[in-house]
Amino acid sequence: MVPQSCGVVWDFVRRRALKGGRHVAIYLNGEIDVEVGVEVAEAFEAGGEIVRSSTPAGAVASAVHFGPYQGLGAAHQAIRLWCAANGHQATGPNWEIYGHWLPEWNADPSRIRTDVFYQVARA
Repeated sequence: MVPQSCGVVWDFVRRRALKGGRHVAIYLNGEIDVEVGVEVAEAFEAGGEIVRSSTPAGAVASAVHFGPYQGLGAAHQAIRLWCAANGHQATGPNWEIYGHWLPEWNADPSRIRTDVFYQVARA
């Protein structure tokens, strides 16, 4: 779902001649409710299945994952363990920000960078 949605978003960005940044996937709850987008620094008019959205404001716990996307579960688990050990709890969505694909990642996928965030509050 995320890769296909990234294509839809980038098609929109290119058609509108917007300057796009990194891909973002916001997981709104424990289900598969997800918003997939791209960072943009300018206002735009939403259209079709494209809406304006933003990552949540407030405190977050985060981790940086280096490696193939299949290993992202370890970054999520590390954040949950940190929260449990440090008196925090996840309070809302979590999200991932994916770096722009670099050709060298094809030869060395251990360099793929993904930033993982959880909205948190003191337990």
